[in-house]
Amino acid sequence: MNVPHLPAASVAVVLGTRPELVKLAPLIHELGPAARLVHTGQHWDEAMSGRFLRDLDLPRPELLTGVGGRPRAGQIAHSLDQLDDAFAERRPVAVIVQGDTNATLAGALAANARDIPLVHVEAGLRSFDRAMPEEHNRVMVDHVADVLCAATATNAANLRAESVDESRIEITGNTVVEVVRRQLPDRAARAALLAGYGLRPDGYVLATVHRPENTDTAEALRAVLTELDAIARAGTPVLFPMHPRTRAAVERFDLAALLGRITAVEPVGYGEFLALARHAALLVSDSGGVQEECTVLGRPLLVVRRSTERPEAVDAGFAVLVRPGPELGDTARSWLADSGERLARLAETASPYGDGLASARIARSTGLLAGVAAPMAA
Repeated sequence: MNVPHLPAASVAVVLGTRPELVKLAPLIHELGPAARLVHTGQHWDEAMSGRFLRDLDLPRPELLTGVGGRPRAGQIAHSLDQLDDAFAERRPVAVIVQGDTNATLAGALAANARDIPLVHVEAGLRSFDRAMPEEHNRVMVDHVADVLCAATATNAANLRAESVDESRIEITGNTVVEVVRRQLPDRAARAALLAGYGLRPDGYVLATVHRPENTDTAEALRAVLTELDAIARAGTPVLFPMHPRTRAAVERFDLAALLGRITAVEPVGYGEFLALARHAALLVSDSGGVQEECTVLGRPLLVVRRSTERPEAVDAGFAVLVRPGPELGDTARSWLADSGERLARLAETASPYGDGLASARIARSTGLLAGVAAPMAA
């Protein structure tokens, strides 16, 4: 694909969370020396973020300070202030943000304030749930971005419904397809990993829970863990990599007794998570990224959320929304009962997220937006 040449470190890629690192990794690789990675520190710790940088072969970022741990307004304000200084000192030819985090909104506002061309990756997602802070973030970013890279036709339709000019919209596919294909360990490595956990392919549940709606109250978290415990008691192993927020909530609400039969482990690296997900009989998660990854891996997913901005996985038959409590447990038991047939069907179902060329399309659009017309040397 003809990608315009961009000067070194001229495109600021602003992110702040581990999912953004994952989703933007192939685009950063595509941009090569032109990429200038700026991390707001919204999610930063050496054990997890540093590991993701190494696993994804990403350069060490410019790291902002004093952002993590603050409430939403504080995160955005502190990020915006430092980004404005950084862009004033070294003005990018373009800024790229992805998704709907506080870092995304801060990066978009900083670019807008300095009149720097802005690219929004994964534009047009809508949950239509105004209780989600992310919904407000993504809507605001879409309406200040110059190029809106919609992953799917549904995302593009959402933008048109909000009167976004057609000339600003490009359907690119989702970078998740590239990420999963590149980061999934080979068959031998996956087999060794499962053996290390004492698991057999297609014979276990892999669960992750971290969103505030599932961890901020004892009732919600107890409802999730009770159903995972019931699955384990019925004989299906449950592997549960625990997000730090979830572990803290378990301790705060005194729910550790519900983990007795569940194999609760520390967070795993991205490639390890993909390997575990690839062979799970069932995924249970409230993660947005897992809703996309499951379609590339061909695995069924119960989305423990009241709404989703990613209906494509549901529409394609990979996923279903469930509430914490009996609905989660009943659906899990039903899906596990016909696991073989379901897995065979999903293996033949194409991911709705594109052909694996999203990053090349986004890089080309970024170069054209920046006004750099010379083609990149082969």
